[in-house]
Amino acid sequence: MLYAICKPLAVLIMKLLFRLEARGTEHVPAHGPLLIVSNHSSVLDPPLVGGMTPRRLTFLAKAELFRIPGFGWLIRRLGAQPLRRDGADPSALRAAQRVLQGGGALLVFPEGTRGEEGVLREAKSGAALLAMQTGVPVVPVYVRGSGRAWPRGRRLPRPAKVVVTFGAPLTFERAAGADRKAQYEAASRRMMAAIAQIKDDAVRGAGVAGARRPLQIT
Repeated sequence: MLYAICKPLAVLIMKLLFRLEARGTEHVPAHGPLLIVSNHSSVLDPPLVGGMTPRRLTFLAKAELFRIPGFGWLIRRLGAQPLRRDGADPSALRAAQRVLQGGGALLVFPEGTRGEEGVLREAKSGAALLAMQTGVPVVPVYVRGSGRAWPRGRRLPRPAKVVVTFGAPLTFERAAGADRKAQYEAASRRMMAAIAQIKDDAVRGAGVAGARRPLQIT
């Protein structure tokens, strides 16, 4: 109920502040388990992607946020799950798996932490591990402009155009007998390559045309 009430209000505010626009939402499956992977350059990214995704999202957030009085309670009620950033976090992985096994949609930022606007960095293995262990569809997303709207180190957001673009779903399968670490690394590179393709198409003014070419891990 809280999610249903807060989402339209948050979307309205973000559209007024950031002229928020979504592209490629037809790539998001309406039902069934789903992993959404996105670039990350602002604290705004979870509500931006969540607001533009045409279904409810659960997302992983750094554990420190849950210690903030009031705010921690709110994001937990809105579907956030705590994630420790100092090494592996088995409890967060299990929580993410439960969401997917229950047919839900989960948002993950493979880069792990915020970076500069327009700069894609190497992914950590968590998203790839989830994708290959569960076999669920993976939708890549590129958020453009959030790093200008509220960059790291700035106390308050500022008006800026933000576009959230969804690409075609990817599928990942783990090969029996193959080196798991190598497979996770390859899957991570494919995810970031798909996000980079959406970014490049947007820069060239091609919208989501290039994002319609699904990528398969080999």
